[in-house]
Amino acid sequence: ELYQKKGLFISKVVSGKEEEGIKYRDYFEWREPINAAPSHRVLAMRRGENEGFLMLKAEPETEEAVMTLQSIFVKGNNDSASQVKTAIDDSYKRLLGPSMETEIRVFSKENADKEAIAVFADNLRQLLLAAPLGEKRVLAIDPGFRTGCKIVCLDANGKLLKNDTIYPTQSEAMKKLAEQKLVKLAEEYKAEVIAIGNGTASRETDAFVKTVDFGRDIPVIMVNESGASIYSASEVAREEFPDYDVTVRGSVSIGRRLMDPLAELVKIDPKSIGVGQYQHDVDQKALKDKLDDVVISCVNKVGVELNTASKELLTYVSGLGPKLAKGIIEYRNEKGGFKSREEILKVPRLGNKAFEQAAGFLRIRDAKNPLDASAVHPESYEIVYKMAKDLECTVEELMHTEELQKKIDINKYVTETVGLPTLTDIMEELAKPGRDPRQKFELFKFAEGIEKPEDLKPGMKLPGIVTNLTAFGAFVDIGVHQDGLVHISQITDRYIKNPAEVLKVAQKVEVTVVEVDLARKRIQLSMKEPGSKPVSKEHKPKADKNKEKEDKLKLLLEKFKK
Repeated sequence: ELYQKKGLFISKVVSGKEEEGIKYRDYFEWREPINAAPSHRVLAMRRGENEGFLMLKAEPETEEAVMTLQSIFVKGNNDSASQVKTAIDDSYKRLLGPSMETEIRVFSKENADKEAIAVFADNLRQLLLAAPLGEKRVLAIDPGFRTGCKIVCLDANGKLLKNDTIYPTQSEAMKKLAEQKLVKLAEEYKAEVIAIGNGTASRETDAFVKTVDFGRDIPVIMVNESGASIYSASEVAREEFPDYDVTVRGSVSIGRRLMDPLAELVKIDPKSIGVGQYQHDVDQKALKDKLDDVVISCVNKVGVELNTASKELLTYVSGLGPKLAKGIIEYRNEKGGFKSREEILKVPRLGNKAFEQAAGFLRIRDAKNPLDASAVHPESYEIVYKMAKDLECTVEELMHTEELQKKIDINKYVTETVGLPTLTDIMEELAKPGRDPRQKFELFKFAEGIEKPEDLKPGMKLPGIVTNLTAFGAFVDIGVHQDGLVHISQITDRYIKNPAEVLKVAQKVEVTVVEVDLARKRIQLSMKEPGSKPVSKEHKPKADKNKEKEDKLKLLLEKFKK
């Protein structure tokens, strides 16, 4: 109880490691209560300790710990009591203290892990459900200086049609040649949009592409390429593109990620996507289980086009898994696509139970039965048929005519096996059959002329995209290859406990540059209006005010006892 309520994290820099461990400068001389330390600070201090830059202790004041033990075991005031006091002092410092420290560190680590995993899961869900561009012909570019920019042309379904390399930053002659290649490829493959990865040389490549005259307006969009290199070297990529190297695979991933983030990101280990908080420091099994749940949830929420989905995407559909997903792909390749949902029962080893779980999440565009393109489960088809019959119309007319849907009294269709919640779900789906629940895609542009941290000056107002949310703030990409941090206190004028209350990953925001620390590679940003007052205690919820009063009262009582 003493360790949990009054224990302190005490962090100091290892002598001689001040320069090397500069990124942990905040913890060179740091003390805070264990029970109040947020997860990101607990994990940061532990990482600094593991890397050899910090010395970390987790303990209460020694005097109070010893006094607590003496109050229990010292019963007199004689020579024997003196011996017991000596034993207590020795046992606490040499045995009990270190043992208790291990326990409290495990306890605080478990709590920090839970919090960090929850943050990662929320961020991943938002990223997976980011707005898709949709079926467009894309010219995707993976930028580079010395090795050049790798280009791929994709059709509207993401199929690789052509790959090439240009060198727009090496010389005027190479720049001219790059321009000619781009124009030719865009024309030949009828590119509708150009996607540029946001890694090295991205802003320079973006500036170059925008000077090219394509003879028509082609939007240029910057794409977050976190994890693209992981995918390009993976077994999945090698299986998909055995005749191409990692650079081509990476470019394809960038283009497809713009078209459909969910379909592409499921091919990557979620930990590599770049939206976590100390994800490599937390319990890896707990993290994997939670992230897998998030991916399954997102895939099922959006639904999967059965005749175009990859094996990786199908794997995450409820009721399937790697083996059945592979069987579906093999059947599709052999038979040329599914004509109806029921046809998947012909896939080897796919039984009625798997069909019952998976069918509602699978879509077949342009199927003979229009319900096969919706989220209505096959076991509910008869209900829709009856509704259409009662209205003397076809199922297709019912699905696309709002006036007909309004005439339906769902209470008439309640049975012993079908309740109002199911009927309500059916009506909601008939109102928007097969519609993607994700938001509509919006174009975004970074500020012109701001390409590296050195270009930033305090007071600048810039557009940005939220790339990551943590317990202490939001990281925002402003187009300089280094995300800036909007501390939680700088997000809004009102008090918030969590950045996720007002922000989402991939959200477009406007920020003001507060400070640029080039040595530590840190950019401080704010979303508040210049001159805004700090958030006062009056803005805090009542529960938080009561907690403050309670803490102050406890402190006074402790002083009184002493």
